[in-house]
Amino acid sequence: MLTREPGGTPLGERVRAVLLEHDGGPAHTARADALLFSAARAQHVDDVIAPALDRGAVVVCDRFADSTVAYQGYGSGLPVERLREIGAFATRGVIPDLTLLLDLSVEAGLARRFAGAPEGVTRFESPDAFDAAFHERVRAGFLELARVEPARWRVIDADRPADAIAGDVYREVAAFLALTREAR
Repeated sequence: MLTREPGGTPLGERVRAVLLEHDGGPAHTARADALLFSAARAQHVDDVIAPALDRGAVVVCDRFADSTVAYQGYGSGLPVERLREIGAFATRGVIPDLTLLLDLSVEAGLARRFAGAPEGVTRFESPDAFDAAFHERVRAGFLELARVEPARWRVIDADRPADAIAGDVYREVAAFLALTREAR
């Protein structure tokens, strides 16, 4: 099952619009962002992820609680441990078995983002609100999360053609699923 955050539920999609819109409106604080993301995530886990896992489905989610730790914790300076606690409450303790980090320099990542469709750009890509230093801290945070939990994380070099990246993603997921089947 494929899903995304924020989103995946009617509430999540409404929260997504509030969190990501780039309309020049008032800025949200990092704490408000963290709580909004977590509220959407709690609904997502209750309505979509937990029932799918209970059915034995494989769930692929574009972003999860680690993103809040990286963006609002490492990026914006909120206490990482507090964000982990909020995340554990919001997810009811659901932790991904495998997390893929597509790693790319901040400069290259932002260049790719702005080369894409302009309607896809969120306030998090706005240089007025979130400068390159913020994105460097977020990237460093994700890499630190991966370093601390190497059994769960796979870091994939995303500074390559899309087909090479997709091949690595496929190999990592296939290897993980094979190990999971063997363990049963």
